[in-house]
Amino acid sequence: MSKPKPKEQFVDPERGPLVTPRFVVALVLMIAGIAWIAYYYIGVRAPDGFDEKTLERFSATGPQFMQDLGEWNYFIGFAAFFLGLAISAHPSTPLGRGRGVVVGMLTCFLVGLLWICVFYVISDDPGDVPIFNDLGQKNLIVGIGFMAVGFTFATRWE
Repeated sequence: MSKPKPKEQFVDPERGPLVTPRFVVALVLMIAGIAWIAYYYIGVRAPDGFDEKTLERFSATGPQFMQDLGEWNYFIGFAAFFLGLAISAHPSTPLGRGRGVVVGMLTCFLVGLLWICVFYVISDDPGDVPIFNDLGQKNLIVGIGFMAVGFTFATRWE
């Protein structure tokens, strides 16, 4: 008679649970960062161009506090996103152990490199590319930020 096969478990005793409070916080921060940038870009910032009737620049819409922050909204959004990624590099999260470390590290390195390369290719006329057109030279900081978060994953690689 053969031995019964062990049942699949949601929790791996050697690695820990798949969903932890730290992982949930990381996901919330990443989603909040993306949402903050998207809301500012789509709903708050003044669109490029002029009003055809009055020949005045378009004005910003949305909450006044976000209008007052101006380009600092990008800093807030990217900082929340990068903080969420850095928190997800902890060994108690799926990205912080096993293959997740390599996936997170390489993804951050490649996204950072791609961000910088795209900026250099379109730097003569970034007007048609969302987010890039507002950030200007700060796009380099965003690319380097992705790479810096990649190094937080690299410190967890065994």
